[in-house]
Amino acid sequence: MVILQNIAKYILTLFLILGLVFSSGVFTVLLYAKVTGKEFLAEPASVVMAEANEGKAAKPADEKPQPPPKPASAMLDAPVVKQLPELPPGCEIVSLTMLLHYYGVNKSKMELVKEMVKDPTPAKWENGQIVYWGNPNTGYVGDVTGKSRGFGVYHSGLFPTLKDNVPTAVDLTQSDFDVIERQIANGFPVIVWTTIDYAVPKKWVTWDTPIGPIETTFMEHAVLMVGYDEQHVYVNDPLSGKKSHPIAKQQFLATWEAMGKQALSYH
Repeated sequence: MVILQNIAKYILTLFLILGLVFSSGVFTVLLYAKVTGKEFLAEPASVVMAEANEGKAAKPADEKPQPPPKPASAMLDAPVVKQLPELPPGCEIVSLTMLLHYYGVNKSKMELVKEMVKDPTPAKWENGQIVYWGNPNTGYVGDVTGKSRGFGVYHSGLFPTLKDNVPTAVDLTQSDFDVIERQIANGFPVIVWTTIDYAVPKKWVTWDTPIGPIETTFMEHAVLMVGYDEQHVYVNDPLSGKKSHPIAKQQFLATWEAMGKQALSYH
């Protein structure tokens, strides 16, 4: 019996010693964590974040949303207005007249002629050639009525008249042609510069102006673009009076680019 009691005391003593060792170790860990701010059992935040982000592809910082698909074709029913007989060299202001009629501003071409910005610089001739005249980027050059020599006006010279009548006017010059077609698809006709015969000019002329020399062609022309498809561009031509007139797209693009990719519209 005495032997059994002694064995029991030894076992109890052993368990007490083991308990003290374990509790001392836990206390040491807790004390270390309190002092250092570190936890032995906590998983590092960087590991957790890495696992959370695992499998997610990083997006480039400069990634831009892609525009929606463009319809293969579009056509607008804009009214046609003729420049003849009152305005033989007035294709630009008459194209603007058609755009405004479609927009809902029912001013006549003759009313808009009065509003159009003009460059009154008179022409100077030498050896049968014009050597000094106005600049179409400033305003209409020459006599739009055709009573004396008239030339035309470019996008920056015509834009103020468009802006005065349509607050949301936009100059799309130098845009990609895809932008022009999307304007049509969204319901906005576009004034575009081309040539009278829709051919790239073979003859160019240069004269000096108050703001520097300009190279251009007397074949310069402006029309109202109202439609497109895969093969053609459709325009209202103020000179011929044709409505939704089809022109081979590649042919038209060549002349539009030759004339500086000029375009005016609105949003």
